[in-house]
Amino acid sequence: MMTSGIVVPPIFQSFSVKAFFTTKMSGSSKETVSKMADVPLNNIYLPVQRHTDKTLVLDYDFEPKIADAVITNRKGILIGVQVADCVPVLLYDIKKHVVGAVHAGWRGAAAEILKNTIKAMTERFCSLPGDILVAIGPAIRGCCYGVGYEVIEAVEKVTSSELRVKSSKDYIIRKGEKYCLDLPTANKYQAISSGVKTENIWVSDECTFCLPEKYYSYRYAKGTTGRQCGFIGIV
Repeated sequence: MMTSGIVVPPIFQSFSVKAFFTTKMSGSSKETVSKMADVPLNNIYLPVQRHTDKTLVLDYDFEPKIADAVITNRKGILIGVQVADCVPVLLYDIKKHVVGAVHAGWRGAAAEILKNTIKAMTERFCSLPGDILVAIGPAIRGCCYGVGYEVIEAVEKVTSSELRVKSSKDYIIRKGEKYCLDLPTANKYQAISSGVKTENIWVSDECTFCLPEKYYSYRYAKGTTGRQCGFIGIV
């Protein structure tokens, strides 16, 4: 669903959360997001992203800290991550009312950032993976994300081995001697291996590289570019 420069994942539509992915039109400005989402500027939190495996539990300290995932059970707070090809993932525990936002590039996927975030939700807030809804936002897809085999190995090592199903290979696309990686699908399987139900996962079918007029893409720009975001908050 697309509204005023944002993509709203339908999986959350029956629940009391604000959840959306921004586009080039809405970008990553906290001021813009504040007005658009009707949330005070001081109630919007973005971590300092460094492709880590670190999940930050946000309580009352809003000092920016290094992390690539944020979780909170506080109401009226928007948490988010910035991306420009990497995968933005939003989570919501419908029973314990906990939200999460994850930045999952290939390094994050190899470091199991999404699985670490789900684990943090279970340990800190007693969440059950079966109660967690997941929205995987627009990102570079397997059609365009050519990588070296060392990247394939790093992601596959922590993804396929746990699932033991042939379908897990559909996030690896071989084109002659080259390999492409579908990061959104790899993250989907990591969520499933953590206990999230398949029917509780929504995945955007949009590729940021294929849609440079709509999304920022680091690969398409061949370097420095802007960012879009994924945001979620309990209302």
